[in-house]
Amino acid sequence: MRTRSSFFLGLGAAFLLAACSGNYAADDSYQTPAPKVGQNAQVDPDDTLFGEDGFTMGGLLDGSIFGAEDPLKDGGRLPINKYIWQGTLETLDFLPLASADPFTGVIATEWSTTPQSPGQRFKVAAYVTSPDLEASSLKVAVFREDLREDGLWIPMPVSEETVRRLEDAILTRSRQIRIAELEAAEAS
Repeated sequence: MRTRSSFFLGLGAAFLLAACSGNYAADDSYQTPAPKVGQNAQVDPDDTLFGEDGFTMGGLLDGSIFGAEDPLKDGGRLPINKYIWQGTLETLDFLPLASADPFTGVIATEWSTTPQSPGQRFKVAAYVTSPDLEASSLKVAVFREDLREDGLWIPMPVSEETVRRLEDAILTRSRQIRIAELEAAEAS
């Protein structure tokens, strides 16, 4: 039991250190390109974390580290839905990823601007709360800031319609992933 708790303590420390790293500049508007996770990721899926018995990077990206659907079965696997997790990563692929913690179910992006609106920047936080593939298992927060003439970013409201449409896009993608997995299983 001590080995298992030491493993999870070490894993938590590694994720904490990874989340704390980054480039910081005195100018708050400085944007650094961050690697993206999802369909366009340049990650070797066979690379393992924590040695030979660790989980693979591919497992982290496709959600296969989550194991059984029921978190109480199979040794207490992570209590979040792997399809919503993967659907969220893929849907938010257009924004640079700040952190993704499968143990808490939190995915956060960096601030990002678009060429169409260089005076606005956006940031998204998604929280997968349950192992069920349903709308109540996902919470999304969208943050928006506008650039003032003096160079300061000012928080602005985001419509609930925008948040709802993003949640719908994530849930639609999650269901597509699930259906594709079922069809692949039936074909084999």
